[in-house]
Amino acid sequence: MKITLQNCIPLIRFFCLSAKEFSYKVRPYQKLLNNQLYEDLLNFYLDPDSILTYNIFLPRKIISTKNIAQIIDSQIVDSSIVSTILSRIDKTAKNKFDYKFELLLRGSLDGFTPKKFHDLCDGKHNTVTFIKIKGTEEIIGGYNPLKWESYGKWVETKETFIFSFKNKNTEDTIISNVENAKYALFYDNEHGPCFGSGIAICASSESLDYDNILCGDFYYEKSIRETTNQFYIEDYEVFQIKKK
Repeated sequence: MKITLQNCIPLIRFFCLSAKEFSYKVRPYQKLLNNQLYEDLLNFYLDPDSILTYNIFLPRKIISTKNIAQIIDSQIVDSSIVSTILSRIDKTAKNKFDYKFELLLRGSLDGFTPKKFHDLCDGKHNTVTFIKIKGTEEIIGGYNPLKWESYGKWVETKETFIFSFKNKNTEDTIISNVENAKYALFYDNEHGPCFGSGIAICASSESLDYDNILCGDFYYEKSIRETTNQFYIEDYEVFQIKKK
């Protein structure tokens, strides 16, 4: 049976199940599941705030395209990506319409300098950054539960994570949790939103456009891109996530 189902298991939205459904419909088939997946599921239902390590699909399109404007005004992401990110931030949320993404910055409107980023985003906590990579369909970004600041230092948190989508199809999602919390974030007046070296965005001066942008694999579980080469930003958006 395990061989028969091995291609179907990754398509199941396990984290949409209630605790009762997990107990009666999943636990009896523990031997069919990857050990790490089962451990993540068990931890999730015992402690919804636990960090997941297995790359499994999150709830699919909880938010409809029709209603997406009620939650976010974005030129980069759609309803499925918003649902995926919200489900990762708040695994216990039953109604995604309890949240509102307030736009703080859009590069194509506000510019691509560190100064503009800090002018508009410093002091704001619980933010998510979406970045569209120029010349590709890729969308990357990260979540910061803390306030952005412009002083030069590393900032510690266990709650941040970074992510990537090959395109707007969320089945290609990569979510990478912070591994070394002491270097989760980097704040500096010549940097934009920097998540360790997982996503590093900086410029030669705070008033110049970003000219050094890359994704590495230090301080986070894994790289969210197949290459560590520098790239260019087509556009980027920073939102503050608020409960209505």
